[in-house]
Amino acid sequence: MNGAKTSNASRREAPRGRIDKRQAILEAAFRTFAREGYGQSCVREIAAEAGVAKPTIYNHLGDKETLFREAMLAAVGRTSGAGLAALEQLREPDGDVRPMLEEAGHRVLKNHCDPESQALRWLLNAEAARFPDLLETIQREGAQRLHDALADRLARFALSGRLHTSDPDLAAEQFLALLTGPMELRTRLGTRKVSDAELRTVGRAAVDTFLRAYAPRAVDAP
Repeated sequence: MNGAKTSNASRREAPRGRIDKRQAILEAAFRTFAREGYGQSCVREIAAEAGVAKPTIYNHLGDKETLFREAMLAAVGRTSGAGLAALEQLREPDGDVRPMLEEAGHRVLKNHCDPESQALRWLLNAEAARFPDLLETIQREGAQRLHDALADRLARFALSGRLHTSDPDLAAEQFLALLTGPMELRTRLGTRKVSDAELRTVGRAAVDTFLRAYAPRAVDAP
């Protein structure tokens, strides 16, 4: 009887263990691809990074191309989740807009400058010609989702009279550009770590410029 219970427990735990191992492989693969590039990476090196045997990777994910695709999709899932979380506080349009936008902008910038986010963008740029369909998918799951969520939040501010815009999609595009545009130069293409104070400075400047364009219009007295 006890043996049957043990057997049932083992079967329940097996899928969990397989999922955990797959996740460990994908994380190790992404680190290796980010460090070495797709062309210079090999499955043996990824297996060593993950602490598994080389055949284990083939059993879980097949060939190197599939491994790259899945590792990139897993990475964009993590980074886009953090980006969406940064906008969560804008869901309810209560209070002063400026500090809310500054805090959300700061969180977006922290995620944008996170090493995993930077590595993801670098790999996308480096391998766009080899994986054009993957580029489209990752942009849809990452940058487009962030843009759409921000447009939704800005539309709520506009409906409550806290912003003036009839095109929240354009407003979201411009706010994100104001936030992330300076970072390529400031990070020296991801080779320089930007301090938190500097991120806040960039965020405040972005909000200043954004509100000059989108703050509610004063109503002329009759």
